[in-house]
Amino acid sequence: MSDPRIEVIERRLEKVENIIAVSSGKGGVGKSVVASTLSLELSSRGYSVGLFDLDFTSPSTHVILGIQDVFPDEEYGIIPPLVKGLRYMSIIFYALDRPAPLRGSEISDAIIEVLAITRWEELDYLIIDMPPGMGDATLDVIRLIPRIKFLMVSTPSKVAYETVRKQLTLLRGLDFPVIGVIENMVMHSLRLRSQVEEDGAEYLGSINYDPVLEEALGDIERLKKTAMYAELTKIVHHI
Repeated sequence: MSDPRIEVIERRLEKVENIIAVSSGKGGVGKSVVASTLSLELSSRGYSVGLFDLDFTSPSTHVILGIQDVFPDEEYGIIPPLVKGLRYMSIIFYALDRPAPLRGSEISDAIIEVLAITRWEELDYLIIDMPPGMGDATLDVIRLIPRIKFLMVSTPSKVAYETVRKQLTLLRGLDFPVIGVIENMVMHSLRLRSQVEEDGAEYLGSINYDPVLEEALGDIERLKKTAMYAELTKIVHHI
């Protein structure tokens, strides 16, 4: 028996022009920071932007952006609040600081529910901060969200890129478009460009490790002045 919520999801997203999933296949590569700063930069260029934190196990975009004491309105669904110039939605609104230990079918049910109840109005871009890995959550997003494109994030680590490579193979096999790969937190001369291009993806550029970034998290004005943010702005034209 089909789930009626799945039909609702497409209607909830029909006014969104571009849907971009920022994904990594592996945690700890700065995916959430890239998703957050990308959203801020697109908004600063005059686009209407939503940021959707779908990392149920460890949502962190609210920490990166300094979002607190705001909650969605409820009217025939959930209306993401406008905060920091973005329409923002996260499981943190409901889980607060408590962990959300979900497994198996619970993950799928939670993702379907949050996608079905969230009312996105007209947006130029919806940026989705994806959960790490290639488990149920990632596969459900691929299955449920139409017109989605993937922006991959890796560090120079061979281990990190190996998981990205596997996800690229998965997405290619399912005919999902990949915008390209960002190499994040570069600390030395190692570059992934040749490996990425050999795997048939576009290398979008590198972002050097920024030692002051940690101190800027939670304050978007300081965040926008970091070297990391400046380097990301050079990559935005690929989006």
